[in-house]
Amino acid sequence: MKLDGSYGEGGGQILRTALALSAVTGIPVKINNIRKNRPRPGIAAQHMKAVEGLASICRAEVRGCSLQSTCLDFIPGKLEGGEYHIDIGTAGSIPLLLQCLMPAAIHATGEILIRITGGTDVSWSPSIDYLGHVTLAALSRMGYNCDIKLIRRGYYPRGGGCIEAVTRPSSLKAENFDENTCNIVEGISHSSNLPHHVAERQASSAEKILRLNGFDAVISTETNNYPSTGSGITLWCGMAGGIALGKRGIKAEKVGHDAADAIVLELKSGAGVDIYLADQLIPYMALAGGGSFTTRAVTPHTRTNIWVTEQFLDVKFRIEKMDNGLFRIWV
Repeated sequence: MKLDGSYGEGGGQILRTALALSAVTGIPVKINNIRKNRPRPGIAAQHMKAVEGLASICRAEVRGCSLQSTCLDFIPGKLEGGEYHIDIGTAGSIPLLLQCLMPAAIHATGEILIRITGGTDVSWSPSIDYLGHVTLAALSRMGYNCDIKLIRRGYYPRGGGCIEAVTRPSSLKAENFDENTCNIVEGISHSSNLPHHVAERQASSAEKILRLNGFDAVISTETNNYPSTGSGITLWCGMAGGIALGKRGIKAEKVGHDAADAIVLELKSGAGVDIYLADQLIPYMALAGGGSFTTRAVTPHTRTNIWVTEQFLDVKFRIEKMDNGLFRIWV
């Protein structure tokens, strides 16, 4: 199969989803124009590690997996259980790398233990807490069997974070995520190599905004001295989340405020899932052979994932704009 990597949002999402589905279906794939729409086109270091990690799990033959390569051939073999170690080597996103591995991992011959080092809380990516409390919460309802253990956090630019993920062979089932019935927002505010009050101020600011908007909140704080320095906060409530990361010159109160604003927007929309979980669910729904969700917007990432998934599997996604302004997507 040949895919145009510049389709839709034209980023790393096409690569991650296409290779995952190639591994599951056994269909070889050739991807051209990889990340053509990005300032630095081609494969980046973290994409290389995702390709190499998936290739080791499914014994794939790979051609073109090098830095800045815009063309990749991936010929999958048998998905094998076992123990695997992946060192991204930078603050490259561990959650995004897992997005490439997770759809395939549960189709392996046995349990898989993956130990990954890199970035757990970095920009342009779900946080490791979002992955654990939102993404996996949704997938577990579909029958996905996985545990993720955070060993240490890694922030940009040093990275050095580490997780262990254990996946077990699972059969996915269709699930509907048309309503989000959660009322209490939970969260964790964390920091490394910074004064304790940073995480506390992030949490207090988020709690204030949430309560002003009518939501009860329980946010814990975590302070550590990991190899990398940074802070962040992740909030979750059912199938919705809010993430914000600390940056030099940005007050801790602003970080907490931003995370709270993000989840309030999702919760007040009345959607079943937030706009970020929406695109992540697409390949799993197709593999399950059914399911639906509502979301407040259909992002380019979601449309791109739908397109890629429909190339590999005999499914057709439908998108309907409802009277309340939400979008319902089903297969």
